[in-house]
Amino acid sequence: MKKKQIAILGSTGSIGTQALQVIEEHSDLYEVYCLTANNKVELLAAQAHRFKPAAIVIANEQRYEELKNLMSDMPDVKVYAGMQALDEIVEATPIDMVLTAMVGFAGLSPTIHAIKAHKTICLANKETLVVAGELIRDLASEYRAPILPVDSEHSAIFQSLVGEDDNPIEKILLTASGGPFRNFTMEQLEHVSKADALRHPTWDMGAKITIDSATMMNKGFEVIEAKWLFGVNASQIQVLVHPQSIVHSAVQFQDGAVKAQLGVPDMRLPIQYAFSFPKRLHLNSDRLDFFAQKLDFFEPDLKKFRCLALAFEAIQKGGNIPCIINAANEIVNRGFLEDRCGFLQMSDIIEQTMARCTFSASPDYDTYVATDAEARRIATELMDKQ
Repeated sequence: MKKKQIAILGSTGSIGTQALQVIEEHSDLYEVYCLTANNKVELLAAQAHRFKPAAIVIANEQRYEELKNLMSDMPDVKVYAGMQALDEIVEATPIDMVLTAMVGFAGLSPTIHAIKAHKTICLANKETLVVAGELIRDLASEYRAPILPVDSEHSAIFQSLVGEDDNPIEKILLTASGGPFRNFTMEQLEHVSKADALRHPTWDMGAKITIDSATMMNKGFEVIEAKWLFGVNASQIQVLVHPQSIVHSAVQFQDGAVKAQLGVPDMRLPIQYAFSFPKRLHLNSDRLDFFAQKLDFFEPDLKKFRCLALAFEAIQKGGNIPCIINAANEIVNRGFLEDRCGFLQMSDIIEQTMARCTFSASPDYDTYVATDAEARRIATELMDKQ
């Protein structure tokens, strides 16, 4: 049987490295065609030496020569650099699946190119649907490119819907760990540090998504993503704070039945399921012990975690507002990590950016690009004025 050829956009990040573990465990089924990274040339080169892809791409063109030198002993692996190279590599004929594990707005353009090339999209870059959900939905339908969710929550929803055919969704129950500050007061949140925020209680993730989890913006983005993936309204999505991260999400149907997907926190499971769907393959991982811990569920505090409330507001307003909120969030997230912005100030700056940025009710791709640039500029100015 011919092995599926997989391109991994963002192979040096948390999702990318775990995807390579899945591919290695099932090397009889999958093969790496292409690996990409933004800056981590040493790790990208090490991955290329191990998995021997046809090509690798470093997005930061200034690191090209360094990567080229590291790959001098492997002349059969083609080395490219730049954002245009990312767009072009996903169109390569041999590729069957593209895992979009890049972080942020940068994942939008290569995802669009992959869709237009009729590739199966394993979507881990939630910002793609946050920024341009309607555009991506329409393109995927036009080019008949399947989109398989990799986020643990959306994979859980997807798994809960398998076999349900056209049964209407009454409600999506989107779970959230609550992050490290679930029980903090507003006064305590005023003084948290990035070191505090980076200590996630249940998941091991990259810095950007870990901070987004601490502010619950990550959950807000997942609400927007769920709207486009599953064709529901925001009013049909309920966020449940579930500190144990065992119930990854659930679906409630019109007869009142609820189907959920449970498991230990391990991102390899949703990654592997996206690769193997509709089959389930063996995964070397811990198994869920129902006797080991209780399962708790709480309502999120939208006053304390304003970012989640702003995400719901962005869905209601529509147009390019989700693009604005994503761009502003990328700025303040980086600012917080660089000690240029306080924890509570992040939501303040995002809200002010939403109010000041130019609104477009019917954005196209060019509008999204212009909106992203404008929102980043406004958010940066607001942050620098603090």
